Amino acid sequence: MPIRPIGSVRRSIIRPTALAAASLTALLALQCGTAAAAPVQPTPVPAAAGAPAQRQVRITEGQVREVGRGGDILYPSVTSCLTVTVRLRDGGLVGAHASLFQVPGEYRSDQILPALRRQVGELRVTAVEVRGAVGAWDPSYLTKAIESYGPDENVPYPVKPDHGGIAEAVAHALGQPRAKVTVQDLPDGDITVR
Repeated sequence: MPIRPIGSVRRSIIRPTALAAASLTALLALQCGTAAAAPVQPTPVPAAAGAPAQRQVRITEGQVREVGRGGDILYPSVTSCLTVTVRLRDGGLVGAHASLFQVPGEYRSDQILPALRRQVGELRVTAVEVRGAVGAWDPSYLTKAIESYGPDENVPYPVKPDHGGIAEAVAHALGQPRAKVTVQDLPDGDITVR
């Protein structure tokens, strides 16, 4: 097979991705001694057409995430937590894992529903499902976290599960009709929503 000069190679064969281009630029800058002090961040590469969507999203305490149509959400180790899953008209899910006590770096219980509402934005909601340790939650924890009470303040303590109060608090925080919100007490363990 004869060897062809580089210039004769068709351009359609060489298709560097944005990540490869960013890496090559960074390598050349280092070799030339012109590299900037800040590291080069790779440019996100869009998924190829027809690529499978992410099938499962894992949401741990204090987090809000979403998954597209056909996917599911895994809420691991729900012991004293509440999970709030918003079902969207397009088939997607947006979920929040509310924790009684704040996990460092994540949302507090009084921040989780506003974050969930921002994530949902103007998307059409068909239902909101609250699941978890309903009996451990006073509805007020969704508007004032346990950590925010001062030393001279009494923290409300739930004496019995308040399904209706939690449903009202969630509906109000998400700007949804109360009729769209269901609340279910589930035993300890992982919760998967499909």
